[in-house]
Amino acid sequence: MPRRTLFGAAGALTAAAVITPTVMAATDDSDSATNDTDDTKAGTTSETFPKTRAKAATGEDPVKAAFPITHVGVLWKGTSEASGGGIRLRDADGGQGAWQDFSSGGCSESNGGALLISAEKASGYELKAPEGATDLRSLALDTQEGPGRKVAVPSDTTRVRGVAYLSRPAWGADESLRFKPDGTENTPTAYYPFQTITVHHTATVNDDPDPAATVRAIYQLHAVTNDWGDIGYHFLIDEQGTIYEGRYSGDDGLPAHDKDGKLVTAFHVGGFNSGNLGIALLGTLTDQGPTEAARKTLTRLIRVLVRQHGVDPKATVTYTNPVNGTQKDVPEISGHQDWMSTECPGRTMYQELEKLREAVAGRG
Repeated sequence: MPRRTLFGAAGALTAAAVITPTVMAATDDSDSATNDTDDTKAGTTSETFPKTRAKAATGEDPVKAAFPITHVGVLWKGTSEASGGGIRLRDADGGQGAWQDFSSGGCSESNGGALLISAEKASGYELKAPEGATDLRSLALDTQEGPGRKVAVPSDTTRVRGVAYLSRPAWGADESLRFKPDGTENTPTAYYPFQTITVHHTATVNDDPDPAATVRAIYQLHAVTNDWGDIGYHFLIDEQGTIYEGRYSGDDGLPAHDKDGKLVTAFHVGGFNSGNLGIALLGTLTDQGPTEAARKTLTRLIRVLVRQHGVDPKATVTYTNPVNGTQKDVPEISGHQDWMSTECPGRTMYQELEKLREAVAGRG
């Protein structure tokens, strides 16, 4: 797949070089689902990450940015279809690229759409709105080469019940994005008892050369552009099997949970978020499944989570939204399309979910 690939920003109802964090999050090979060790509380080390740079625009007029564009976020209203829409990128040397059609493999709102486009450090772009679309908006992003930002990163590997992951500081989350200009938290944390797990794909580029930069781009779109106050998922997993801590859940419990084991509410399945844990696989899993490393990590992460919460991974349950009482019968381990009309988590990944449930239960 070419690096300049269009992809849907999942979760919508979606100047120094990047420095690799010292905290390594390659998942252990051993099965440590019974290891109840929480995150390490060891010291920290200072790491440098690029500050995300962003420029918003509206309509189809050409856009130029004063920074190399790594991603372009595109949003619209009026239709969830991407047909008729497209983008052409302007290279850093000023050359105009060919028009590329928008893809339709991601998640989108019922009355609109959202895409995230890999731009390969373009200097600008031009858009064509999808047929029937209104209120076309875009966001040029640089998540790789912005001014250096010092972050205190845990000096030892962080783990959730034995499974290693990159904490928010370790992938470069800018915590200021969670707050409004007056200093108040945009979407205050709320916690409810765990009920279900939903699997997503981010519909982003496969063979991603810098998945942490993609996670930072999703974070910016979710937290600021979508006005969700944070990234929409509880965890993300890249093609190498690295786990990224998603939505902020406080500093006194396991990631995604408070100290009492309740789940922080995220934004990944509109209308069915509270008590629903969202895990997103980076990449587009429509015509191909996840890598073996990502599949293995997903299985181990879900295994420790279902054991933590004492649920049957092969069960069908009645989810009840604790906020408004809305109910829906879904598998305990579901795909996004089990909840609403969407292509997420991709045709191939969705077909793998039964095998995933078997593997989590230890029967496959």
